[in-house]
Amino acid sequence: MKLLAISGSARRDSTNTALLMAMKELAPEGIVMSVFHRLDTLPVFSPDAEGELTPPDVLRFLALLADADGVIISSPEYVRSIPGGLKNAIEWMVSRFEIIGKPVTLVHASHRGDDMLASLRLVLSTVSHGFLDNVFLRLPLLGKTPSEIAALMREPAHRAQLAQFLQDFADAIRASKGNDAQAFPLARP
Repeated sequence: MKLLAISGSARRDSTNTALLMAMKELAPEGIVMSVFHRLDTLPVFSPDAEGELTPPDVLRFLALLADADGVIISSPEYVRSIPGGLKNAIEWMVSRFEIIGKPVTLVHASHRGDDMLASLRLVLSTVSHGFLDNVFLRLPLLGKTPSEIAALMREPAHRAQLAQFLQDFADAIRASKGNDAQAFPLARP
């Protein structure tokens, strides 16, 4: 199973990116994760730059999205809202096919950020009917360095939490694929 993890932070020492990198390192057998943490490389969305004019960096990002069985997003809260870079990435997805019906879930690297989470849940449930609000992981990592986060996630209790979260997400993805096959039996060969 291929998962794409997107960090909503463009910060080099982001706790969200560090959490996703630790998840990638500790993913159970059968789950392969890639982490996209360069939202700063995506140009500002414009409908005038779609289709044949879609920028190469956006096409590479969308190819990662298309190749994934599911998407995990981990994001900080900026000014009680979704960071601009993450919102921009989501806007690039809106008129495309890659995200439609794709299972998407959230992890959160802070005990704060409820306003952003509520806003992000609303946006994601609008963008994809595959948004899974019931599969969620929150870890209070605010103020920790990437190396501290990596060490914490290797501890047995945290490692078990990560593994259970990833297994729950993988199970939900498998269930959604079964539901799609039942809902659209003619759409599959």
